[in-house]
Amino acid sequence: MPETPDLDLRLVRYFTAVAEHSHFGRAAEALRIAQPSLSRQIARLEQQLGARLLDRTPHGTRLTEAGEVFLPLAKSMLRAAGQAAA
Repeated sequence: MPETPDLDLRLVRYFTAVAEHSHFGRAAEALRIAQPSLSRQIARLEQQLGARLLDRTPHGTRLTEAGEVFLPLAKSMLRAAGQAAA
């Protein structure tokens, strides 16, 4: 049975921010973290999942096919975590 990745919700939140802003710099600003740190954290999440989630373009960032599939799941995880904390 394959091992299930132990996802860090902080990384999931970072991914959703980049997806929503379509730009690492703007997402980093919104999250109040440094852009290089955000890039490293996204790379860590992609490594955990075994899939590239985002493509950088000269005009910003776009979701890969895997990113398109993961985004609604990521939002659902964050919603569930918020409800559990409440």
